[in-house]
Amino acid sequence: MYKLAPSLLAADFKNLERDISCVERAGAHYLHLDVMDGVFVNNISFGVPVIKSIRGCTGLPFDVHLMITDPIRYIEAFAEAGADIINVHAEACSDLKAAFNKIKSFGKKTAVTLKPDTDLQTIYDALPDADMVLLMSVEPGFGGQKLMPHTLKKAEKLANYIATNGYKTDIEMDGGIYLSNAREVISAGVNVIVAGSSVFGAEDIERAVRDFYAVFNG
Repeated sequence: MYKLAPSLLAADFKNLERDISCVERAGAHYLHLDVMDGVFVNNISFGVPVIKSIRGCTGLPFDVHLMITDPIRYIEAFAEAGADIINVHAEACSDLKAAFNKIKSFGKKTAVTLKPDTDLQTIYDALPDADMVLLMSVEPGFGGQKLMPHTLKKAEKLANYIATNGYKTDIEMDGGIYLSNAREVISAGVNVIVAGSSVFGAEDIERAVRDFYAVFNG
């Protein structure tokens, strides 16, 4: 099943409840929440208080992408704030398995993110315990970038490795994905797509979500 995870970073922060309700009504599977600390990436976004405040607005699962240094320190806080999937960067973890164990101790799903040029072998040992792998198709920390074509080959390689080993791990991709290239992305083996400005930046948010699913099912 293909799933859409609209990225809240592109929403209208004056009207978060309205925009979240739009993507939920239109059938989005997840809400993608980009947490940036200004250290691991240059930008600062939002954190635990915002996630906690919107948790009561929606029943959508929260896919929380921690673009922060040493994320294991904050797993408990984000779990208690309402995260359903806690997504840590392999590059930011000194012990990825320990981070996964802590995530699972709170009953949350595990996910690991790789930057565009991080080798897949970095996460192979952790894959049996990963519910999802997020492949960044742009450099993390900034919106509006173009998808890097070599990340599609990376997705194909990961999909083949997962299938060969009989894992059930989802493959998510984030960065520069629009209706015009969504079919190419899912053809590479991705089944969860993060979309920011192409959803929340659209004149009709609900229609934008439905248009993505039309591409998925086309």
